Amino acid sequence: MTTVQSDITGILRSAPVRGPVTDAEADAAARADDRGHVFHSWSAQGAIDPLPVAGGEGTRFFDYAGNSFLDFGSQLVNLNLGHSHPDLIAAIQQQAERLSTIQPSFANDVRGQLARLITERAGDNFSHVFFTNAGAEAVEHALRLARLHTGRQKVLAAYRSYHGATAGAITLTGEPRRWGSEPGVPGVIHFHGPYPYRSPFHSDSAEQETERALQHLRDTIVFEGPHTIAAIALESVVGTNGVLVPPPGYLAGVRALCDEFGILYIADEVMVGFGRLGEWFGFQAFGVRPDLITFAKGVNSGYVPLGGVVIDAAIAETFRDKAYPGGLTYSGHPLACAAGLATIDVFERDGILDHVRRLGTEVIGPELAAMAQRHERIGEVRGLGAFWAIEFVTDRSTREPLVPFNAGGVAMAPMNAIAAACKKRGVWPFLSANRIHVAPPLISTEDEVREGLWAIDAALTETA
Repeated sequence: MTTVQSDITGILRSAPVRGPVTDAEADAAARADDRGHVFHSWSAQGAIDPLPVAGGEGTRFFDYAGNSFLDFGSQLVNLNLGHSHPDLIAAIQQQAERLSTIQPSFANDVRGQLARLITERAGDNFSHVFFTNAGAEAVEHALRLARLHTGRQKVLAAYRSYHGATAGAITLTGEPRRWGSEPGVPGVIHFHGPYPYRSPFHSDSAEQETERALQHLRDTIVFEGPHTIAAIALESVVGTNGVLVPPPGYLAGVRALCDEFGILYIADEVMVGFGRLGEWFGFQAFGVRPDLITFAKGVNSGYVPLGGVVIDAAIAETFRDKAYPGGLTYSGHPLACAAGLATIDVFERDGILDHVRRLGTEVIGPELAAMAQRHERIGEVRGLGAFWAIEFVTDRSTREPLVPFNAGGVAMAPMNAIAAACKKRGVWPFLSANRIHVAPPLISTEDEVREGLWAIDAALTETA
């Protein structure tokens, strides 16, 4: 056996890591291969030194130096059922033994079952799912569906948004990660969404923020020409740009504007879908119904890449006799769909949605409110279910952010110091700009959530 074959065989046959290990040789090898050959996203390659991860179980992951970390961001807010969930692993193994893959032009039982279960949980009038491999692809196909169904080209999206890194999705994105990919695809218009804490409309209340934000959106529609606009795309709760929970009545107002002008409403549920807010889909917490829903991440916790678009029956009917011009080799991959079916089963068997709602109302919300009373650097805490943000400021009266907008490098030092203090206590936080986002796996116990919040609290005291 060659050295290369020996290395590959050793990695593939190695036993699952169920706890911290100490293996300096494996750590060094992983670092060398990564730094020598892996090109990382959103990074200056010479400025990073990624931590090699040896394994994970439940709410924790482990490195090769004997350290264990509570995964307080669910990786990229996708690991809803945690690391190495036995039900998901078993589903993938059993499917692999029966049928590892099949091209999408064939019918497949797990693909069809998952599509049916997703549409049933999305609500009335949804009939079909177009499966993709990730959230960005889901957004791309939602845009294409909307434009072909309406015959219009423009799509509106919020400035404080992230929709993915492929051509259409990054153009739809409003935040600075869009800048390096410009010029983007034509027809995307950005507008200001509500953000009561930093109101772009100088509002004095959540009600006023809703009213003014909807008037701004109406004005944008009118000036762009309603007859030219195919869709408005919104994250049901804005994710990496702040965990911005829409104020009361805002999403209902967006729905009303869409109905008035014949515009489709695309709900980007890639981050908050599948339980993150204590609902199957985030929009359900606000009593509205979109026309297209994009999803990924939590549908199977990313165990095998999977995303998709849930399609309203009227839109699906457009393509009954007209071919849809799009497809993917791995659309509805059986291994990914098997993990999705197992995910839904676990959610219902273990009462995940009720558990998430209780975590939000009884643990995370009250604990963060108390934390804000203890630390002057906390300007605001906000969120729902298992999705919250702690926003840090230099001065509560001026609300100046702890780090500047679009900060990088040394400008992020105050936030990096808080993160390092959390990691020292065995908690890996999710940082975004001047915020820590609290997004633990949905299977987290109350004690595990309190452990993570204690670490943040202690880190703030240490770095004060």
